Amino acid sequence: MRAIYLECFAGISGNMILGAFLQAGVPAAHLEKELKKLPVGDEFALKIEDVMKNGIGAVHLEVELKQEPTGHEHRHYADIRKMIENSALNDDIKKNSLAIFENLAAVEGKIHGRDIEDVAFHEVGATDSVVDIVGAAICLDYMDIGRVFVSKVNTGSGFVECAHGLMPVPAPATAELLKEFPCYHAHAEKELTTPTGAAILKTLAVYEENLPVDFAVQTIAYGAGTYELDIPNVLRMTVGEYQGSGAAKRVIIETNIDDMNPQLYDYVYDKLFAAGALDVWTTNIMMKKNRPAQMLSVLLEEENKEKIAAVIFGETTSIGLRVINVSERIEAVRHIAKVETKYGEVACKVSAYKGKIVSISAEYEDCKKLAEEKDAPLKNVQREALKVFAERLGE
Repeated sequence: MRAIYLECFAGISGNMILGAFLQAGVPAAHLEKELKKLPVGDEFALKIEDVMKNGIGAVHLEVELKQEPTGHEHRHYADIRKMIENSALNDDIKKNSLAIFENLAAVEGKIHGRDIEDVAFHEVGATDSVVDIVGAAICLDYMDIGRVFVSKVNTGSGFVECAHGLMPVPAPATAELLKEFPCYHAHAEKELTTPTGAAILKTLAVYEENLPVDFAVQTIAYGAGTYELDIPNVLRMTVGEYQGSGAAKRVIIETNIDDMNPQLYDYVYDKLFAAGALDVWTTNIMMKKNRPAQMLSVLLEEENKEKIAAVIFGETTSIGLRVINVSERIEAVRHIAKVETKYGEVACKVSAYKGKIVSISAEYEDCKKLAEEKDAPLKNVQREALKVFAERLGE
């Protein structure tokens, strides 16, 4: 499964984790589009810029309010919960957003002696919290992250000004949320870990002293904090495939075939996919004595190795297989986005690498079905889907 490892040597905040996600490959346009599904979507704009922190390139995200607060605005947890529940966000985003907010509201209520429904998020903090928490859930969903690991957390030290006056660092809510995580403070008398950042960890993360052994690294990204410190004020996010508990290891089985009727391959493909193959392909090759042949390759989860081998031996003329472990993959971040065209709904596969969209393709089966239903050329349906998606991105 896809996973992230967060190194909090300079703490963690909502804008730091969002900045890291953006550098890791989540398109800013997607994050902004999803946030607009909330009633507060017109209250703010995201200021996103590339910055340097002690020689490390990072992405800094700032929430800019379109109207200055008067000093009296606040939103209760109950209001925020209803806002998220009634939004057009998908169920996974709602679930994670609500779980993070519930943990944050619960500790605030405990500290200030309030019922969780009556906990208030004041002024800028209310909008910031919504953007940071829902934004993190949006990014996790986009990147299909199944596990979150975190290092020891640097909380910072000193005191911070808040709505209730001066508070020690870590703030009481932060300290409560991080009870299960190893913490320390170093390098700055500032609030390095915020309650929002701590709530995200409390809800989603498990502690790992170092990068897990079965973690295949794909991308390393940095989200910037606001302060200038002696150390790089960044959150380092390592993105990859976690092959530990709960994640299946993948292998490739290969075999060379030079004496089989090629008409059988279609049937063999169907049998392999039915047995659990993730992908199947053939490659034209030349064998000894210049005999033309096919190399049959199958990508699969290791637990299906025996079933796949049985299909190959039973349905082809192969008498020997090669098994190759897949130890690392480099891939674009992928996401399915649905668009409404004049022909009907089409799912588009969107791929991004290093923060930029590199590929958009309309799903063939969706387009084929609509072309048949509407008696329209298939190419026109595909072209219309891509056109609508481009318009969504403002292109």
